[in-house]
Amino acid sequence: QVQLVESGGGLVQAGGSLRLSCAASGRTFSSYTMGWFRQAPGKEREFVVAISWNGGSTYYTDSVKGRFTVSRDNSKNMVYLQMNSLNPEDSAVYYCAAKSKGRSARWTSDYDYWGQGTQVTVSS
Repeated sequence: QVQLVESGGGLVQAGGSLRLSCAASGRTFSSYTMGWFRQAPGKEREFVVAISWNGGSTYYTDSVKGRFTVSRDNSKNMVYLQMNSLNPEDSAVYYCAAKSKGRSARWTSDYDYWGQGTQVTVSS
């Protein structure tokens, strides 16, 4: 069982930056692939980025490449999402998720555990 708690969301102006954090409980955290998803009002939850168990592989959706950076610290059971050059289209609730098996990592159905989400609002 893994419990996930996101933090770091807030209101920022376009062009600004935010760093989201995801704190995970559980002794097997280091074995999980971790993902970040986001959901804007009236839209489906969408994939943002995934990071492999050791941080050696990352996979970004095209719209955030070059602006967002994911990282993890297995010694602290933490995953981070550094978001730069934010624009209003990035506004959404951001969710951290964990998956234990399977190669696919971009669909919500791939993940076993979810956090409660943190709101990111980017003003123009």
